[in-house]
Amino acid sequence: MLLALASIGDWVPMRWPSVDPSTLSLLRGTPVNCLLVSKISVEFTEAAKAVGVAVLLEYPKDGIVVDGWPKAKRAGMAGVVFQGSKPISSDELDSVEFRMVYLPSRFELADLPNTDIVGTWQGVWPGINQAEADTAKAAPSGAPWIDTNSGFLRFVRAWTKAPVWIANRPPEKQVINPVRYLQAIGDAAMCGARWVITLDSDLEQRLMAREEKALQAWERIGALLTHIEANKQWKTFLPGGKMAVIQDSSSGALLSGGILDMIAVRHTPVQPVPAAGLSKDSMRGAKMAVNVDPGSLNEQQRAAISAFTKSGGMVLTSPPGWKFPATKPGQVTVDELAVKQLDDIWKEMNTMTGRRNLGVRLFNVGSMLSNLLISPDGKTEVLHLVNYSDFPAESLTAHVLGTWKKATLVSPTAPPRRLETYEVEDGTGIDVPLVQTFATVVLE
Repeated sequence: MLLALASIGDWVPMRWPSVDPSTLSLLRGTPVNCLLVSKISVEFTEAAKAVGVAVLLEYPKDGIVVDGWPKAKRAGMAGVVFQGSKPISSDELDSVEFRMVYLPSRFELADLPNTDIVGTWQGVWPGINQAEADTAKAAPSGAPWIDTNSGFLRFVRAWTKAPVWIANRPPEKQVINPVRYLQAIGDAAMCGARWVITLDSDLEQRLMAREEKALQAWERIGALLTHIEANKQWKTFLPGGKMAVIQDSSSGALLSGGILDMIAVRHTPVQPVPAAGLSKDSMRGAKMAVNVDPGSLNEQQRAAISAFTKSGGMVLTSPPGWKFPATKPGQVTVDELAVKQLDDIWKEMNTMTGRRNLGVRLFNVGSMLSNLLISPDGKTEVLHLVNYSDFPAESLTAHVLGTWKKATLVSPTAPPRRLETYEVEDGTGIDVPLVQTFATVVLE
């Protein structure tokens, strides 16, 4: 019996190193239903379609689409994935039956036309950044710096309604600790995006050979993916923070290590607001706003900010004459000059916010990042927690704005657990006993 292929918005993608149909059995028990392969195989494609798995032909970075895609289409593949510079397109290339997934560099995303999937092949490898002698590199906030794609992904999610993929690969010539894959998945998932699962060559080979430790690592990856897909309604939730950051591609929104990541390390929930879509309604629920590049706003956008301040909102603008350095082709993170310039905004923001609770305050979370989201009806909040340490994080505390009667900790590693709620000065207190890598507190 043939299983129907999932719609493009429900694809859970993974780079797959083999076109041997027997390897498809490894997908059982996981939600992975979209495989990116580098070879065309009719036999493999038909076997994958029989179990409800879409197969895409992935072109190498800066490859040229010539005669490969018609062969892929004739072979029954679901589409092609193209990385790098935009190819010469064909009206025949993209259709309901045959899709083109375009994964450009971050630099090129600003010029991306409307597509069914928005994504990039560029990203940092998530985790705690270790400087020389294994000494943690400090963020402008003073906390250990966490390499993350989450600031970039939050902006892109605010910028488009399409599914968002990030397809960065693990560091080359390294054997990756399996927990680092869980961190990469969680880094994207807490923002409502999907990381294109990509294993290092050593783990790929051992998995295809069904080596026991590789199967155990794969089981952990599958469990996290299953947990995320079982709760995909959270992708419809809205940013729950009371601080808005107004930014666009010219002021560093498409780079990692910028103002959104600086705020994330401080665990202040934030609403990214693309400057192009700025209106009086785009800062819903915000009490404060950071206007990163006021000189780039048009009259209508400036009027929206004026209306926000007249309604009682506070706005922090960058210093007079401040301009974000031009982004270079291939750039993924902010450069040293931009970090120094952003530090001025950072200091001003700290002065403005003080110890205010702008959605949630977190304690004992030095190895973690978080994201606070609220349901469209305002009756449920979710607090995603991602631990970037290789060891479990214990005894965390959250103070969430508002009165919440029920709190439940859900994770892929344990049954849902009811947490005690208690009154604190600025809302509701919750103690979280343990987070392995990815967990969510659901508040009702």
